[in-house]
Amino acid sequence: MDNNNSQSMKTRKSIIKRFKITKTGKILRRAIGQDHARAKKSGNKIRQMRKWIPLPKPLVKKIKKMGIKN
Repeated sequence: MDNNNSQSMKTRKSIIKRFKITKTGKILRRAIGQDHARAKKSGNKIRQMRKWIPLPKPLVKKIKKMGIKN
């Protein structure tokens, strides 16, 4: 048997929607708390939440196992 016909894991679509992979392989996530109740948050806090936040290395390892490719 040749290995070219072996099946590969499907990528989880939920992971693709929630995370962004950089060219160097870092995985970024959005800040929490952006969905509702923004009127009580300061403008400075809202601006800070627009940025992408890098994931810690243990979580990156778990997410890459779920079939995400850069």
